[in-house]
Amino acid sequence: MMAEAQKWWILMLVAGSGVLLFLLAPVLTPFLIAGLLAYLGHPFVVRLEQRGLSRNNSTLTVFSIILLLVLMLPIVIIPLLERQIGVFVNNWPGYVDWIQRVALPWAQQHIGFGEHVLNLDLLKQAFVDHWRQVGGTAIGLVAVVSKSGLAVLEWVGNLVLIPVVTFYLLRDWGDLIEHLRSLLPRASEPKVCRIVADCDEVLGTFMRGQLSVMLALTVIYTIGLWMVGLDLAFLIGLLAGVVSFVPYLGLIVGIVVAGIASIVQVHDLSLLLFVVAVFGVGQLLEGFVLTPWLVGERIGLHPVTVIFSVMAGGQLFGFFGILLALPVSAVLVVLWRYTHEEYLESCLYGAAAVVDASSDAGADAGVEAMSEATKPAASDSAKDKAE
Repeated sequence: MMAEAQKWWILMLVAGSGVLLFLLAPVLTPFLIAGLLAYLGHPFVVRLEQRGLSRNNSTLTVFSIILLLVLMLPIVIIPLLERQIGVFVNNWPGYVDWIQRVALPWAQQHIGFGEHVLNLDLLKQAFVDHWRQVGGTAIGLVAVVSKSGLAVLEWVGNLVLIPVVTFYLLRDWGDLIEHLRSLLPRASEPKVCRIVADCDEVLGTFMRGQLSVMLALTVIYTIGLWMVGLDLAFLIGLLAGVVSFVPYLGLIVGIVVAGIASIVQVHDLSLLLFVVAVFGVGQLLEGFVLTPWLVGERIGLHPVTVIFSVMAGGQLFGFFGILLALPVSAVLVVLWRYTHEEYLESCLYGAAAVVDASSDAGADAGVEAMSEATKPAASDSAKDKAE
């Protein structure tokens, strides 16, 4: 009875925690971002401590590197990405004209693609109108935000809060883990610690290893396409690198998009072979260098699990859900693995095997009894024939 009551209390606690997270999602977002940054940086703090640095110096070093990388995003990457998007928008009418003059006649000749299927003039005008609408919406949004002092203060507060919380979490991460461990019931501590260690391995494999692979592939694809002479090198390289967490998806998307962009840019196939070579080299480096070195042989999250968890988290909790999707899915995957193992070792799963084994044993005993019973009869018939 007590065990049943404890199960209900645990279920109510989990449900209440979920409701509380849903209600406090806007407030918890900066803390979750800081927690993810601290989680990514904590192993490096430990390594620096093992090399002889103090805890504070190790934390300050790792925190400075994280802060520098985060500041590079708005200072370097966003203007470069904005410039690439501007090039794409300016060249969009030329892309549509090339499709109308070259691609559609070829499709009509070889695969019977009719002109009535695609109205390119309407597509061109719709793109221009929607782009102007998006620009107007962005300007209106900036105006609203600038007029709302509360929104500006909240944004600035989050911007200041994230690095502060990240620093303290980096410094006190080990102490927090030990404190939580001391609160566990002594009887269940070994099992809980083993499950948490498996969750950390699964999540760390993806967060540290796969994200490093994605960043490396983005750099490789961008530099390679830039050396080839593609105008949209950074935009396509970033797209291929981001979707590369799904095996071969980055390769396929990159070759298709970069191939089309190269044909439209030079109006022939001269760049296509070089584009394929860039992604071929990137795939070889990923398979033989990056993945073995950065990810290793540890099993991370399945790509389908990652896609579904991110989409489900965004649908349910917005940006907070996207941030929380991977940690929650990693915990659920490990819990499912332990539940499956316990089910295989339970009497429920082994009952059928026990019944089959007992029936097989009974059948074997029956066969042996029948053979023993027929032996005298067989010997008597042999004696009769001899007489």
